[in-house]
Amino acid sequence: MTAVTDQDHGQEQGEAGGVVVSQGRHVPASVGRWDDGLIARRAAVLAEDPEDPEPAPDDVRPQVEAYVPSGSPLRPRLDALRELVGLSRARLDGTTLAEAGRVLDEAAARQRLSSRHTVVAIAGASGSGKSMLFNSLAGAQISETGLRRPTTAAPLACSWTDGAAGLLDRLAVPGRLRRRPQQGGTEADEGLQGLVLVDLPDHDSAAAGHREQVDRVLALVDAVIWVVDPEKYADAALHERYLRPLAGHAEVTFVVLNQVDRLPGDAADQVLDDLRRLLDEDGMALGEHGEPGATVLSLSALTGEGVDELRELLGRFVQERTAAARRLSADVDAAAAKLRPVYVAEGRPGLGERAREEFADRLGEAVGAAAAGQAAEREWRRNAGRACGTPWLRLWRWYESTRQPGSPDRSAAMPAPTEEQLTARQRVEQAVRTVADAAADGLPGPWAQAVREAAVHGATGLPEALDELAEKAGTAGDGRARGAGEDAGRGTAAAVGGGGVVATGVAGASGVAHNGRMGGKPPRPAWWPAAVLAQASMTLLQVFGGLWLVGQIIGVVEPGLLTPALVMLAGVIGGPLVEWSCAAAARGPARRYGQEAERRLREAAAAVGRARVLDPVAAELVRYREVRERYVAVTEFSTTGR
Repeated sequence: MTAVTDQDHGQEQGEAGGVVVSQGRHVPASVGRWDDGLIARRAAVLAEDPEDPEPAPDDVRPQVEAYVPSGSPLRPRLDALRELVGLSRARLDGTTLAEAGRVLDEAAARQRLSSRHTVVAIAGASGSGKSMLFNSLAGAQISETGLRRPTTAAPLACSWTDGAAGLLDRLAVPGRLRRRPQQGGTEADEGLQGLVLVDLPDHDSAAAGHREQVDRVLALVDAVIWVVDPEKYADAALHERYLRPLAGHAEVTFVVLNQVDRLPGDAADQVLDDLRRLLDEDGMALGEHGEPGATVLSLSALTGEGVDELRELLGRFVQERTAAARRLSADVDAAAAKLRPVYVAEGRPGLGERAREEFADRLGEAVGAAAAGQAAEREWRRNAGRACGTPWLRLWRWYESTRQPGSPDRSAAMPAPTEEQLTARQRVEQAVRTVADAAADGLPGPWAQAVREAAVHGATGLPEALDELAEKAGTAGDGRARGAGEDAGRGTAAAVGGGGVVATGVAGASGVAHNGRMGGKPPRPAWWPAAVLAQASMTLLQVFGGLWLVGQIIGVVEPGLLTPALVMLAGVIGGPLVEWSCAAAARGPARRYGQEAERRLREAAAAVGRARVLDPVAAELVRYREVRERYVAVTEFSTTGR
């Protein structure tokens, strides 16, 4: 049977009656359809009825089957890659994801086409004899051969069975360049049923358009046969541009040493061994030690030596019907390898508990939590002194406070100096930078940048919010202070301090208000009323003793200085003694009160930092873990070991 030409279109019949699918377009059946390769039959129909080019209904058969069998690892890998790309679009640029997107598009396009066919390209350099090998496999003079270079100017296809029109449309092989082989009826020919062989232009052609066609078709076929000759088998252009980059596709690669009839003696074996060595250096394992690799053999397309062996290998390869899935799996591996630097981090990235505690401590220092606690302690002790101190000492302290502009009460009402405010702002910024660097440590570049941006964006306006809440807390009572503390827990800033001086505070549940003052009086212990009663008794003794002495001096009371003097002395000594005892008893509660105020202020600052900075950072880390899991799913079932 001589080769005949398959005309344009080569449309596939869809399952819906009366509609023909061609290159994704639905065409009414009245326009006409081609049964792929059945040119003689169609010509007979046209001869009988030129106005009705449709073939008989029994010629129409489904040409598309389920592409990926159930249980195949390719489908979950493609799904994982699709999810990976979707989750990464907001963090990675389009250039980084371009190859993965191309693989997904090509996989979707290939899955829509026939799974009964295997598309194999024959590629090689000029003069390697690939067109002659193409003709030898087809059993007919299909591809032009000769001394003129380049001989093959466009891809030429030969299909052993019907139904490959969609695949050839995808390769952009026009109908005038589609052929059928010489069928010999042998067992080897039966094994090639489903093969679509494509003869490519020379990959080293001087015409740039030829090289572009080679690159385009090689990216779409299911497998490739590289034809080399004894003179160019070590050509750097072949190994560096094609074989080495496509090392992951070794399972769907054949490397054929042609023209061995030109080599004398055992020279063919020596050249073949050297070719194997070069392929090993390219990363194409040749099946040693059970590793998948390229198929390598020698033959002579001119004399036919080794052609039958290649035909048998191709037959087994085609009948497995796994070439397309293995090719796509290798494409996924290649795309995943390019994406590895943007998904795989060194070490164990994340935000540990220690980093969180250090961040909370730095915010506590920035808001002046320690100074606020000391101020709360002093306020507690000051109130204790006011309640338990002698009236005369309290009167003197009041007098001194009115005379000294720098008294505690006055200084407490003064705003923090600008230098201290700037220092506090710098401390907050430094705390944010430190925790962001700790969270981004070990992350790939794009995700580390996303973590830092999330931290910086969350900290925007943080000092101003701290000041605003501190001002509200300064005038709030104990109840209103708790409400402000709850606002702080929801992400409102707590306070800003600096320079070791309490610049601002938070009322919250601690009762510490603006400038470290009390936003409500501290709670009084149970012994305070007894201490106040004792101090009042001492004061009454002093007054009673003094009046008794005055009465004796003016003669109203009978003379006797000892008793009134002792009563007055008891009041004079007992008042300071009661005050000293109260001060000693107040040290412990005051210290605990100050510590509690410091703790609550630190917790409020930590809540602010968590809501504004740590939570957004944690969200970015969760997103990274999600994409990392998807990346692992993409690479988990690799068939190439890459």
